[in-house]
Amino acid sequence: MKRTIFGFAMLAALAAEAQPPQCEYAFDNLRLSQTELRGTSRFMSMAGAFGALGGDISSLNQNPAGIGVYRSSDIGLTLSLDINSAKTASVTEDKTKFNVNTFGYVGALKLDSETMPNFNWGVSYNRLMHFDRRYRGVGELNTSITNYLADKMMAKGIVADDILIDNPIANSNADWNQVLAFNNYLVIPTNHEGSRFAGLGFDGVTAYGEYDMEERGHVDEFGINLGGNIANTLYWGVGFGITDILYEYNQYYGESLQNTEVYNKPDDPEAQLVDGDVDLGFTNWSRTTGTGFNFKLGVIVKPINELRFGFAFHTPTYYEMTDRFDQTLNTAFYPLNGSEYKLQDYTDTYRMNYDLRTPWRFIGSVAGVIGSKAIISADYEYVGTNNIRVKDDWEFYDHFTENKYTTQDVKDYLQGQHIVRVGAEYRVTPKFSLRAGFSHQTGAAKDAVKNDEIDVNVCGISTAYTYDLSTQYITAGLGYHHKNFYFDMAYVHKNRKSNYHMFPGINDLPTVSDEVKDNNNRISATIGFRF
Repeated sequence: MKRTIFGFAMLAALAAEAQPPQCEYAFDNLRLSQTELRGTSRFMSMAGAFGALGGDISSLNQNPAGIGVYRSSDIGLTLSLDINSAKTASVTEDKTKFNVNTFGYVGALKLDSETMPNFNWGVSYNRLMHFDRRYRGVGELNTSITNYLADKMMAKGIVADDILIDNPIANSNADWNQVLAFNNYLVIPTNHEGSRFAGLGFDGVTAYGEYDMEERGHVDEFGINLGGNIANTLYWGVGFGITDILYEYNQYYGESLQNTEVYNKPDDPEAQLVDGDVDLGFTNWSRTTGTGFNFKLGVIVKPINELRFGFAFHTPTYYEMTDRFDQTLNTAFYPLNGSEYKLQDYTDTYRMNYDLRTPWRFIGSVAGVIGSKAIISADYEYVGTNNIRVKDDWEFYDHFTENKYTTQDVKDYLQGQHIVRVGAEYRVTPKFSLRAGFSHQTGAAKDAVKNDEIDVNVCGISTAYTYDLSTQYITAGLGYHHKNFYFDMAYVHKNRKSNYHMFPGINDLPTVSDEVKDNNNRISATIGFRF
């Protein structure tokens, strides 16, 4: 295969004025918009099906009308031990973490009124999402990331001259990983004009891939709620939440290509393509922080004592976000003539600010009370995932203008999510109760994404993306209360299936993906007092 060699251009230092890559892509923001089953032990042991019940600190975060059910003040703390396991086709990784799930206080104010017997207020802390997970995989490939980068450059109309300039990242439309790959001889121009490119994975090449993804972080919410009841029939509540996000990942993707073509000498105009092997590895680091706010409205209706209905609406959470990220590429070439040379290229750490609007949520609930012994409840929640929006605050664009590319990607890739929760409680004795529950959550990715029928846009740093297929919870627990004291325990088993793509397909190029199965177990304990 005859190819034209272009000189090797080292990256100039990336100053703050460099053009940022499009990093707030659809699946990144989907991840930051998700929640999971967390809260008090009683709440979790019934799979969170509390929308029509209330009277629990965690229900304030779900249906704020739950605060109106209180007849006395309440203070409680929930701790948990999370044992997380992520399994791929080739590797299983385990992580154990201790968490503070929930802490809250509800103050009940009794009023001398038959119309409104009480008015309540509360403050709470809730961990909405815990990102800690590590998954890895290895295996034989039928393509190469170098082919993807070459095809992507041609699809964007990049030519070699766009990269052979003093600062290609600041002054061209090339993505950072494309510049690094070009500079490390992984993407090679194949015509004199430098408008056609090829990677190193072609017929006859044996390719092996390896990835390692480690995530950590959380989404926390601090809530303030007000509510009461009207004639012990209609319970109402409003809530204001202040949220905090921390998400960080370290990601590695490497390939070993055998029987490919490599240059026999680096930085030499007389270099020639010869048979050989190459090892390459992209290392990506990203850290996202943000603060936001939201509002919640809810009601619980009790037409008769044995039947209750709940309705709640959550506005989107409006975040101010900051991303920091960088990338390193290490390459080792092994021409068959016995020589060996290594290259390394990297970006400086870049900072980017933007606004994120998460989906709105609607929750409808029903619960039945059977005598003084049992409770059965069910929730349905709809999450408007395809309404995620991003606004940029880039130096070269109008401040806080909606990113039309990400908005269109969200519409193309994502659909609304459905969550069903069912829970039950049985009072064995006046002081001792048993509980159980089940929850199922659908994934947000459209079928066209899951079936690889659409070219997915990814960040200019990392080519990888992950989305959940489905999430299920099986829960159980027990509770004990004596006078003003209560103690609850819960066991939560979380089963989640996700798809991890090392890079998307483009122009019928095969994708490289792996299924990740999470089997997480949580044991929690709640201690509290009502007075």
